[in-house]
Amino acid sequence: MTRRRDLLLTLAAAALAAPAFAQPGKPIRLIVPYPPGGPLDIVARALAERVKDSLGTVIVDNRPGAGGNLGADLAAKAAPDGTTIVMGAVATHAINPWLYAKMPYDPLRDFTPITGVAQVPNVLVMNPAKAEALGIKSVPDLIRVAKASPGKLNMASSGNGTSIHLAGELFKSMTGTYLVHFPYRGSGPALLDLIGGNMDLMFDNLPSAMPHIKAGKIKALAVTSAERSAALPELPTVAEAGPLKGFEASSWFGLLAPAGTPAEVVNRLQQETAKALATPALKERLQAQGAVPSGMSPADFTKFIAAETKKWAAVVKASGATVD
Repeated sequence: MTRRRDLLLTLAAAALAAPAFAQPGKPIRLIVPYPPGGPLDIVARALAERVKDSLGTVIVDNRPGAGGNLGADLAAKAAPDGTTIVMGAVATHAINPWLYAKMPYDPLRDFTPITGVAQVPNVLVMNPAKAEALGIKSVPDLIRVAKASPGKLNMASSGNGTSIHLAGELFKSMTGTYLVHFPYRGSGPALLDLIGGNMDLMFDNLPSAMPHIKAGKIKALAVTSAERSAALPELPTVAEAGPLKGFEASSWFGLLAPAGTPAEVVNRLQQETAKALATPALKERLQAQGAVPSGMSPADFTKFIAAETKKWAAVVKASGATVD
């Protein structure tokens, strides 16, 4: 009886000491601040499936709205116990604070970064017929034509202030060129008009552009990441092709918890996520979309977000983009 009682007391103590997400009946709520079906949502669901044995059930909760602000705000105001986290992105934590006149949360103060999940390069693409007509075969050719005739080329984007739009604005500021911006409601409609010849060029997320690149419907000039993409290794980066030293405009996403979440909870979430991202199945799934798995430490992810916030603040201000 004494041994049984001691065992029960030990188990009870362990349950009380364990992080909330490790307790039976306490699933993790992973908020995705964008609609189902997008790259971020796909990765979130794949990750949730991969960590269920170590962290328990992870329920993906799509809460789109206000450019991702709605879902991020829900996470910011949740209990800091590890049972609610969010898949934040470059928009929710580095761009929106400078784009929106009023934010419902502070992207640095109201969150505890857990880990980066993946970086997704953008890719600079053109309408093939327009590129051929203007003799544009490379990034230097594009810069030459744009400088010779300011305003001659139009640039589509997935919306005013999106990472795709701001990649173009960064390109314009670093090259001293003027491209006429046309914002669309999403990447899909913008790509359709690019393929149809109504638009000349755009910066798009590699996963959505890749099928059209491989089908020959659009012409890829370069990727916007610091290194070449394993998905299209023959394609140079903008930095090396330009050459535009220091140019980088990748989309990224990662896990964050409400501010005040205990360090032991954050560390375990990071460790299990990093293990999942290192598995061949998930790694290959990400790379097939052109994404680069991360898994960085909470400290490194915190520094990364701070650097991204500073970079995109300057780009947003220079572009004049705002969302009321």
